Amino acid sequence: MADKNTFDAIVIGSGMSGGWAAKELCEKGLKTLLLERGRDVKHIKDYPTSSMFPWEFKHRGQVPYEITKDNPVVSRCYAFKEDAMDFFVKDTEHPYVQEKPFDWIRGYQVGGKSIMWARQTQRWSDFDFEGPARDGFAVDWPIRYKELAPWYSYVEKFAGISGNRDGLDTLPDGEFLPPWELTCVENHFKEMVSKNYRDRHVIYARCAHLTKPEPIHIEQGRGQCQARNLCQRGCPFGGYFNANSTTIPWAQKTGNLTMGTHAIVHSVIYDEEKKKATGVRVIDANTKQGTEYFAAVIFVNAGAINTNLILLNSISKHFPNGLGNENGLMGKYFAFHNYRARITAKYEGMLDSKTEGSRASGAYIPRFRNVRKQETDFLRGYATTFNANRGRGSRNAEGRFGEELKTTLMDTSAPMGPWNIGSQCMGETIPKETNFVNLHNDQKDTWGMPLINISAVFDDNDEKIIKDFMEQYTEMYTRAGFTEIKTSDSKQAPGLDIHEMGGVRMGKDPKTSLLNGWNQMHACKNVFVTDGACMTSTSTQNPSLTYMALAARAANYAVEILKRREI
Repeated sequence: MADKNTFDAIVIGSGMSGGWAAKELCEKGLKTLLLERGRDVKHIKDYPTSSMFPWEFKHRGQVPYEITKDNPVVSRCYAFKEDAMDFFVKDTEHPYVQEKPFDWIRGYQVGGKSIMWARQTQRWSDFDFEGPARDGFAVDWPIRYKELAPWYSYVEKFAGISGNRDGLDTLPDGEFLPPWELTCVENHFKEMVSKNYRDRHVIYARCAHLTKPEPIHIEQGRGQCQARNLCQRGCPFGGYFNANSTTIPWAQKTGNLTMGTHAIVHSVIYDEEKKKATGVRVIDANTKQGTEYFAAVIFVNAGAINTNLILLNSISKHFPNGLGNENGLMGKYFAFHNYRARITAKYEGMLDSKTEGSRASGAYIPRFRNVRKQETDFLRGYATTFNANRGRGSRNAEGRFGEELKTTLMDTSAPMGPWNIGSQCMGETIPKETNFVNLHNDQKDTWGMPLINISAVFDDNDEKIIKDFMEQYTEMYTRAGFTEIKTSDSKQAPGLDIHEMGGVRMGKDPKTSLLNGWNQMHACKNVFVTDGACMTSTSTQNPSLTYMALAARAANYAVEILKRREI
């Protein structure tokens, strides 16, 4: 049985980062087992709603009340709609403990949340990697931008990223496909910000969409993005990046990949004599039968919280508190992004123009607070979205119903309303020891696994970021000539950003971190973590591109040291 269940490498989790780890390991010749706790989802074949019209949905896209009532957490997610809800984990099926309120959004299937993600992709800069050391929080990152830059390029070329070369040191340029155009009002805002602020820039929001496929994308079997904006259903054209249409099929065609679905990883096996990990214990999600698989190198990419769960549950005589957790820090310094603050407005100019159809991205304003020096009473800062639209839905139809409403909406000669303007804050939270995840002492799930307990809250720094965002954007909107400016705070709990990070952080010192500069466990050299759990700090960028680059870099390094018999 051991021979049958033995591989060169095991990757736990088939989502954004796990797909990349599997691709790289398989391409380098390693027989690799990719374990996914959920069902298989094959590209195109298993996107049942991808080409459905609105009227073909029983509830016209809305989630039935009974499902919403039984699943209060996932129902708060913006993408949890009738067309995609089967890709999301239901609260009732996979409970967890909230010591403090936290909305944990999950996708248990091959591809994970890469099927439903928002597809925004920005590189980090040295301002981000140097932040903890400069500003005195968390621990110093063991890498800088120069170490990751070639890997950003590597994954960008394969994934397909649309964007402009903006020349900003705060947001390095990448390997870009052509961008979509900004609307005329987005360009107006860009001009007004440039005129009034030297340190603020409005750019096209870089995103993982094939605006003009390159040969590598055609080879993957993908086609041009049709700008349908139905991405959370899975794209039959392969127009955006997900693991199902790219990294996993690429790994499969090498002949080196074995896919294991409905495979819930219980723990990593540690051999006391060999002083290294030798495999994983797996529970079949359907039969609940246990199986052990063995490999020389193991990548844990189960998603930040589940990665913490698996490693904390991997106890042995040598590691009684979790695999590699000699310093007791595993699960601590858990962090996320602050998405609570928003601002909206109207614009009465440029009424000879409107928007039609959909785009994958609008505009984006990179962080401009505390970049080169500390200038506020809070640490770090925030980036923001910016969108301006005026389509047929902007027509003034308030107070109309039935036939009158239909006639108003269909009347192309009727006057349209003003432009709708909006921005959302994406604030950096500061990792703190008091924000943590751990294993519940008593409660277990259906498969006998300890439930994860989450304790995370916003702090005074987050409140100050929200206040500053509202003040600065009210000023910026006013200078741009916008009216009816309204700010709001959703007061949502952490988690709906779906950017959970930390708990198994990288660092230089084994006393203060769990992973080294290669995402390799300090205390167990043949185990690597390259999903959100590895993050030392959060910055303000959407993190998925960084996970991809870290995963590809670490997998190639693992192959090198495996060949040298260093692990």
